[in-house]
Amino acid sequence: MPYVPYCGRSLWYQEAGEGPTLIFLHGNTASSRLFEPLLPLYTPHFRCVLLDFLGNGRSDRVASFPTDLWQDQARQVLALIREAGYERPCLLGTSGGAWTAVNAALLAPDAIGAVAADSFDGRTLHPGFSRDLAAERDRAKQDPAARGFYEWCQGPDWEAVVDRDTDALLRCAAAGRPLFCRPLEQMKPPVLLMGSREDPMCRLDLEAEYTAMAAQIPCASVCMFPSGGHPAVLTRAEDAARAVLAFLTERE
Repeated sequence: MPYVPYCGRSLWYQEAGEGPTLIFLHGNTASSRLFEPLLPLYTPHFRCVLLDFLGNGRSDRVASFPTDLWQDQARQVLALIREAGYERPCLLGTSGGAWTAVNAALLAPDAIGAVAADSFDGRTLHPGFSRDLAAERDRAKQDPAARGFYEWCQGPDWEAVVDRDTDALLRCAAAGRPLFCRPLEQMKPPVLLMGSREDPMCRLDLEAEYTAMAAQIPCASVCMFPSGGHPAVLTRAEDAARAVLAFLTERE
């Protein structure tokens, strides 16, 4: 499998399908395995690229994740684009990967064709984020299904990966720094903001937050599903794939 060098370590990625390049960006504690069941919905239309962020999945491990995790992951995405020679690929990021996708497009707007950002809190972390995160991670580590998911994504060292991620997110919340590296008004690629009104892991006013973000971004649209869990790209898989395809096709 191919690897990309990044800061002295290696990022794992793989490709499937043919067509315009669409890079899938996983969320926190997940890996690119999250998207493997979804590939049949996308590979007829795109060259799909699955990337494991540093410290996750089949990429090299790190001792800790940085506080500005989603901005560092954005730089990893841009390293992949340069190394693989992708020409203005589109990004589909979900949960934490949505923040990463938006940051990548803000950092290098001419290198990204469009962004689909799915199931994330938006411009700020929701009130009580740190409390909710710590409680959710404690519960998940005791739940057989969640433990199985973590191990499927990360391998036998899943608990260390989850703990590193939890530590980074708690530091991020405590620091109170902006989640985006630049103002949203500077966004050049078009952006699709996608989610579910019933997502239990996102802010309660997600649709209002998306609407406010779309008003700041020069070219943006919002797609909210009436039902579905977290993330929408998985729990509303066929509907989400249709929405992403329609959004990206409009921009060709």
